[in-house]
Amino acid sequence: MTVHFIGAGPGAADLITLRGHRLIAAAPVCLYAGSLVPVELLEACPPGARLVDTANLTLDEIVAEMVTAHEAGQDVARLHSGDPSVFSAVAEQMRRLDAAGVPYDVTPGVPAFAAAAASLGREFTVPGVAQTVILTRTAERATAMPPGEDLATLGASRATMVLHLAVQRIEAVVAELVGNYGADCPVAVVARASRPDELIVRGTLADIAARVRAAGIKRTAVIVVGAALTAGQFPDSHLYSADRCRP
Repeated sequence: MTVHFIGAGPGAADLITLRGHRLIAAAPVCLYAGSLVPVELLEACPPGARLVDTANLTLDEIVAEMVTAHEAGQDVARLHSGDPSVFSAVAEQMRRLDAAGVPYDVTPGVPAFAAAAASLGREFTVPGVAQTVILTRTAERATAMPPGEDLATLGASRATMVLHLAVQRIEAVVAELVGNYGADCPVAVVARASRPDELIVRGTLADIAARVRAAGIKRTAVIVVGAALTAGQFPDSHLYSADRCRP
């Protein structure tokens, strides 16, 4: 058997890969975070599949479900919101499965930052404006950030920054970024990206905190900071330039 870690996407049920959907449809056991994974995806599970909502389970309890399935020779579809490569808590599950001798693989999904960019209708890497995207978070109610990964340090580049799990402390985020980006730097907060109840709030570092509070956004949101959000005057990419395409 195999544990399949599957990126279930940012919220819209149809933003999942064909491979991910196929694995869900074939697995007799499905573990999912009920608060984040769209319930419509569970409709793809085979009849009689064991469905386990992991939202209130500990790490050991989740791994125990996988080991039990392994001992029974059953594949597991382990659904994670977004893409498993960032902020998914997959690494510690893999470490325990390695110790238990349980095989696994990973199917990528659409990450929240990509869904946010699509909703905003913006590219986060704009020629001459921003060619780097920083994906990060804050340490509030979470594991401490490693040395050198504080927002003030990361923001020194003025690259496009996307913050996960940080909207609850939007005022503190602004305070840490304004020194590098400036109060007039454009900001967008996208809550529940790709879902029917998606909400977008735009502003600058000067006013985004008040706008977010007024909108009542408290969770399931990404904060995007950087000049790429509003850039209008920039050179065309070299990718399609006449010099590059000329024989």
